[in-house]
Amino acid sequence: MAKRSVLTTGANSGIGLATAVEIARKGFDSIGSVRSAQKAKIVRDVARQAGVEVRTVILDVTDPAQCRRVIDRVRPWGLVNNAGFAAVGAVEDVSDEEAHAAFETMVFAPLRLARLALPQMRAHGGGRIVNLSSIYGLTTTPLSGWYQGAKHALEALSDALRVEVAKDRVKVVLIEPGGFDTGIWADTDSEVEKRPNSTYRKAYGRLKAGVKLSRPVLGNPKTVARVIARALTSSRPNARYLVGVDAQAIAFWDRLLPTELKDRVTRLSLGL
Repeated sequence: MAKRSVLTTGANSGIGLATAVEIARKGFDSIGSVRSAQKAKIVRDVARQAGVEVRTVILDVTDPAQCRRVIDRVRPWGLVNNAGFAAVGAVEDVSDEEAHAAFETMVFAPLRLARLALPQMRAHGGGRIVNLSSIYGLTTTPLSGWYQGAKHALEALSDALRVEVAKDRVKVVLIEPGGFDTGIWADTDSEVEKRPNSTYRKAYGRLKAGVKLSRPVLGNPKTVARVIARALTSSRPNARYLVGVDAQAIAFWDRLLPTELKDRVTRLSLGL
């Protein structure tokens, strides 16, 4: 197990950092990708404090040439596609550039890394691809449709890939967390502030208030990291793991409630 390398993208904070440390504890050669030397030092320092070693690589996941170089260097047995950001904004408010950035980071990049890593995994006799989705890869709410659209796309592509590579002993796993205390919530404020003259400014205000109220009860990213480690170490991992009580509840009510009722409740809560 100690000889198996696992690359975790977006490893400088939140779920990515917790995962890089947790899988190092499990005996893997844990490698975290970050976008700067400063962030690489953060990862190494946190790992050292935890009593483990995490190697780092500089990687912009939206850069195909960098992705190829890193995969060729690391030759991963496991890949944890975690990099992402909060693409907050009503569908009407988000520019083409912003929408492309969301899909490039959270759809094209993880599948590009998977494509590049698959020959290495076959050479290992198998491997794991763990894609970080979200409860919002299963359901949808207003004001972050582009983020949720990216996660829906990642779900579909992961499902297709899982079947395609099963014969090669490569397992593809989706992780679907609910609300956990990561930087993505702080990003919500900054994203909303970029749209002061929006038709949806009232709804954005309610969204910000809801995020502020929820922050104290958000889960610890280490919980998600432990589930990811389980997906990497299990001989028969699940196809998907729904993580968090809130995620379980949202998934339950989404299946139970009629669409018209869900829409009405959501509109009332956001003032839409």
